[in-house]
Amino acid sequence: MFQKLETVENHYYELAHQLSNPKILENKEEYRRLSQEYAELSTLVETYQQYKQVEQQIQDNQILLEDEDKEIQELAKAEIYALKEKRQALEASLRALLLPKDPLDKKNIILEIRAGTGGEEAALFAANLFRMYCRFAETKGWRVEIMNSNVTGLGGFKEIIALIEGEKVYSHLKYESGVHRVQRIPATESQGRIHTSTVT
Repeated sequence: MFQKLETVENHYYELAHQLSNPKILENKEEYRRLSQEYAELSTLVETYQQYKQVEQQIQDNQILLEDEDKEIQELAKAEIYALKEKRQALEASLRALLLPKDPLDKKNIILEIRAGTGGEEAALFAANLFRMYCRFAETKGWRVEIMNSNVTGLGGFKEIIALIEGEKVYSHLKYESGVHRVQRIPATESQGRIHTSTVT
């Protein structure tokens, strides 16, 4: 794994060098392609650099274990313990980042939300869910375009279909399919009873 990471890191630096080349800057298509590849490798390389820093810190603290001062030894032991936990977490992240990418991850999506059981309350829940996805999309810099909707009298949705466009939309939302359920006292409930509503 680490040999592959070294290769990726070297390629990352090569890309950075290429992107500073005036000839590449003149070729918009090539510059766009290299910039995209550089951006895709950034998280992996930055995580690997953090891993190497932690590894170096562990080695530095190992030397302090031989210090004559017992207090320094104890501090070094505590630091090594914390650093090893951090190293383990970073290694897990690196393994995940090295997994083959889904070819669909860069695609846009069509989001479809339909009220299920629960009547008007389910429609209100569908509206809540749609607003949640819209706010999430906003934090990611994605664009949301409503393609079709069926609005109820209280402002809920029996159905809403929207196009979400942006960077790696499918990658973030591909596991969002299925039934979503909520249990709460609806705005339409006068007796204070808890209702269960679903949307798909």
